[in-house]
Amino acid sequence: MSDPRGQGALDTFPRLLMHHAHQRPARPAMREKEFGIWQTYTWVEVATNVRAIACGLAELGFKRGDRLAIVGDNRPRLYWSVAACQCLGGIPVMMYQDAVAEEMVYVLQDAEIKFAVVEDQEQVDKLVEIKEQAPLLEHVIYDDARGMRHYAETFLLGLDELQAMGIAHDRNQPDFLDGEIAKGQPDDISVMLYTSGTTGKPKGVCQTHDAFIQSARGGCQFDTLTDQEDILSYLPMAWVGDHLFSYAQAMVSGFTINCPES
Repeated sequence: MSDPRGQGALDTFPRLLMHHAHQRPARPAMREKEFGIWQTYTWVEVATNVRAIACGLAELGFKRGDRLAIVGDNRPRLYWSVAACQCLGGIPVMMYQDAVAEEMVYVLQDAEIKFAVVEDQEQVDKLVEIKEQAPLLEHVIYDDARGMRHYAETFLLGLDELQAMGIAHDRNQPDFLDGEIAKGQPDDISVMLYTSGTTGKPKGVCQTHDAFIQSARGGCQFDTLTDQEDILSYLPMAWVGDHLFSYAQAMVSGFTINCPES
């Protein structure tokens, strides 16, 4: 991981992430509770994992401007996938984890999704069911491998495998990811969030890095949030509130996101 100095102002989420990894490497960035035990990830650990995911996606052919669907509960590795996508100049598209398969089809088609990172077998089953209706979808990457042993679909890949690919890619092209991060601009689209669709079809709303970073900075200043805070991440990742109050404010202030077990 190289020093982000020289990449310009801290005006994109990837630059903010690398800044925290250098300024507060051992500070807790995220915690996840599983089976009653909290697992802590420092800023440098988060940055290292994001780097592996980003390089793994690049190895699969992910390019600037591509869209990456994210489906699941609030989990560190899903947040890392958001950041990894942004590192490559891609657009994370957040989808509600409780949506049924038929509801996912429209978003996959409308956003022209080529890649998806999902939490577990439940989400994999939905995408397998509707794969023929989303012909652009090329790769589905899953975090939790439980129950996935006997799946034969060639478009499925475990996140651990993706990261292993990314580590090899980074070893062979050590300057690649830093170059991609340096290309990022504050007016690049940082995320696509869909409306609920209560008055018609859901609409994809695009927001730039600058829009979310400025809103997050304003909120942190108003609430005097610092890197000493512990924030509970409980809002759906597909809702704008989580992206602002959890992801964006953590990237701006350096506080700790805590992902509960239930």
